[in-house]
Amino acid sequence: MNSRFQIPDSRGQASRKRHDAIGLLAAVLLVFFFLLPGCSNSSFEPSPSPTHPIANERVTFPVRIVSLAPSITEILFDLDLGDRIAGVTRFCDYPPEARGKTPVGGYFDINFEAVLGLEPDLIILLEEHREARERLGALGIRTIAVNHARVQGILDSITTIARACGVGNRGDELRAGIEKKIHRIQDGFAAASPRPRVSPPEDSPPRVLVAVGRTLQEGSGGEIYVSGRDGFYDDLIRLAGGQNAYGDQTLKFPALSAEGLARLDPDIIIEMVPGVSPGEDREKLLAYWRKMPGLRAAKEDRVYILSGDEVVVPGPRFVNVLEGMAKILKAGRGKGE
Repeated sequence: MNSRFQIPDSRGQASRKRHDAIGLLAAVLLVFFFLLPGCSNSSFEPSPSPTHPIANERVTFPVRIVSLAPSITEILFDLDLGDRIAGVTRFCDYPPEARGKTPVGGYFDINFEAVLGLEPDLIILLEEHREARERLGALGIRTIAVNHARVQGILDSITTIARACGVGNRGDELRAGIEKKIHRIQDGFAAASPRPRVSPPEDSPPRVLVAVGRTLQEGSGGEIYVSGRDGFYDDLIRLAGGQNAYGDQTLKFPALSAEGLARLDPDIIIEMVPGVSPGEDREKLLAYWRKMPGLRAAKEDRVYILSGDEVVVPGPRFVNVLEGMAKILKAGRGKGE
């Protein structure tokens, strides 16, 4: 697993730095397990922007901000607030300018001394940072917690962060642009409506399995982590026109054996691999799936790889991941006609 990512990826072949990979995978899985479930809809309906209280006194907006997640850092830069960022986690390396900011630790090993040394007037963190928020609040530092476990939470956080930083109009524009692209992706998918090759009825969405990490390698035992019903990828599957092949609502990222995957019998499999190369590495991954016994999607060439840092960071670039998934679902439906 690449240490910067907010969504687990336990692949051993990725070429990026691997220190603390195993510990971070366990921590991220634990975080997503405890996050409260949200709603998920097959069509996208933007909700009203969250309200922001207006004081009778003059408002002073923050000029020294600390971000405690890569997804938050991306939003701040998209809002043209990079010059106000004083500190970030060691996992924040997108956009490249983020690497020049002072590191203040990781998700669960925040260096509070480093944070205080930056004299921040605002710290933006995730809802799962409960303990850190309490500690920072006790020190008199203003904090804002946002929810990036679901698509709607990401959109709402753009508005919340923008208004808190005095750039509400920029936030509205960024959010509207993302929502417009979601609608455009959905409209294109609906217009194509190719005949499904797979066994469900023609009007039934394809059953999609999203794999986000693995502990098994070829020729050995192990498991593959997949997206459950309560999470970011479940939203993307539905927005792209599919349904989650994993039906239980027990874990955000359940671990399945090869036999368990075959029992699910998904129509389409999408594996999220941030560090894969377009050539040999990708072919090795596909070959691995093809060797799994009883996996119809692999036998019928409906296993796909999505790569790039954004596939495991639930920030504003999620819309690019959605677009890739919609194209995959269209291609997967049309095969074999």
